[in-house]
Amino acid sequence: MRGLLELLLVARLATNAGLRQHAVSVDDAGTVINFWLPDNDDAPDRKQKQRKKHQPVVLVHGFAGDGIMTWVLQVSALANRGYDVYVPDLVHFGGSTSPLPDRSVAFQARCLAAALRKLGVGTADVVGCSYGGFVAFELAAVHPDKVRSVVASGSTVKYTSAMRDDLLRRLGWAQSLTELLVPESVGQLRLLFSNAMHMKPWFPDRLLRDFLKVFLLPSLSC
Repeated sequence: MRGLLELLLVARLATNAGLRQHAVSVDDAGTVINFWLPDNDDAPDRKQKQRKKHQPVVLVHGFAGDGIMTWVLQVSALANRGYDVYVPDLVHFGGSTSPLPDRSVAFQARCLAAALRKLGVGTADVVGCSYGGFVAFELAAVHPDKVRSVVASGSTVKYTSAMRDDLLRRLGWAQSLTELLVPESVGQLRLLFSNAMHMKPWFPDRLLRDFLKVFLLPSLSC
């Protein structure tokens, strides 16, 4: 019940910021990206839509979670400053799905670019957090017509194999990035949070089980 109330609260905050949900099909295979986007976007009245257009900003979430849960505290501030805010769920996260097995950053950027084109979004400022930063940089490199600027937090321009090997060696408990970033048990998730968070807060097992069930295990079954 608590998780449902939290989701309803987040949705209400996004709606109050002038956003609504919209699903965008991006290829013939059946890949669909879920967006929170300006309520006037995709309006049937073209004149009304054009009149209300502002500089678009795209907020790209990190690994695990989804778009609006990550950025709910930022959407109101940006919308109130006159931006058209677009918050996608990356493929295999949140409400975005695909039958394709591709999990690469390049695939995420390609799908995001296709969705933005379908929505008629012009050149955007793209903000990426962690894994979302990799997607933002890839989007800028491969689809420069879609990106005016990139703002990245907790990310790098390119994640190399040397960086991966060094990370796994320093942690010592994970043999691969998949084992590290896609935990399948409460114990693995607790280790991930312990290494990823500066303040290292304690979470009860019940909360960690709910996190696995809602945010991580659905992506494994896609």
